[in-house]
Amino acid sequence: MSPESSTNWYALEEADPISSPALLVYPDRIDANLRLMIQMVGGDPNRLWPHIKTSKCQSIIERMVAHGIRRFKGATLAELEIAANAGASDLLLAMQPHASMAHRLLDLASAHDSVQTHTLVDCMPSLQMLDQLTQKRHQSLTIWIDLDVGMHRTGIVPGPEVVSLLEALDHCPKLRFGGWHAYDGHLHQPSVSERQKACQQWVQSLESWWAGVPRLRDKPQPLIAGGTPTFPMHAARPDSICSPGTSVLWDAGYASHFPDLEFQWACVLMGRVVSKPAEGILCLDLGHKSVASEMPHPRLHCLNLKVDRFLGHSEEHLVVSSEEAHQKPVGAVIYAIPWHVCPTVALHQELYRVESHRASGKWPVEARQRRLKY
Repeated sequence: MSPESSTNWYALEEADPISSPALLVYPDRIDANLRLMIQMVGGDPNRLWPHIKTSKCQSIIERMVAHGIRRFKGATLAELEIAANAGASDLLLAMQPHASMAHRLLDLASAHDSVQTHTLVDCMPSLQMLDQLTQKRHQSLTIWIDLDVGMHRTGIVPGPEVVSLLEALDHCPKLRFGGWHAYDGHLHQPSVSERQKACQQWVQSLESWWAGVPRLRDKPQPLIAGGTPTFPMHAARPDSICSPGTSVLWDAGYASHFPDLEFQWACVLMGRVVSKPAEGILCLDLGHKSVASEMPHPRLHCLNLKVDRFLGHSEEHLVVSSEEAHQKPVGAVIYAIPWHVCPTVALHQELYRVESHRASGKWPVEARQRRLKY
């Protein structure tokens, strides 16, 4: 785990005004993570197309835009909408749309005509639906073909069906081919060399396939590739467009599994001791409703409390055993790093901005909602 856990960079000088559970964010650390992301792509923010599912917060996206990052992808229309409001130049819906979502995507595009709108496709029915819809609405849309490179969740395996999609796309007057999208979320080897080897294997396989398709041979093939674990591997390839997401806020899970990635924790869960039911036992107000609980424990990494065991977790309560329990009276503030920050943020309406150990304001988490205006 990160050596940051031994310092008190996270602690508030005055925590009483903040009700817990709460999420705290640290702008200086967010900025440091953004600078590192840009440094990793050779100083060119145009090589970043980050996923904004992590923060879901327009204020954070505005910060990214201020650093020169202007292209974003999101899995929901609400995420894309706040990115458009924050000054994005390009929006990619990273979820093949059904007809209802496609209508809403085009509504969003109409309201932000200076923004380029993109979406993913991995099958002929979706392409045909988008072709008919864009012609009917007299709107254009950029299509990225979603490739399955081993995760087997979405996408199409490179082969004849992809060629058929490309040929059909040529006859769609309102659709234009943007390039390829490939998410290798199945690659999470802690070993850098093993992760790099696995990443290189699918990239080389894809390039070999491209070389065998006459219409693709010797032409640039824009590729939006990877997530955060394989970010360094794709960043090392000068032609790749990279899509890290968690790196903006970072979390305990990725810090534990990928020590080669030197991002800083920029989001802290604040809770309190609400009961001491027995000697060595603490009950915290960090239940399922405040921290992502889809994974087994540890679901958080406490910064100012040594947890020996997680004993129970329910909607409002987290019960732990700790040899330090005698040091923590009822009401004591506990700071923790979520194991999985992305769904944790979605559980909170607002983020408390912390600067110089003081809460200096609140940022709403707008895109925790499924639908805003569009």
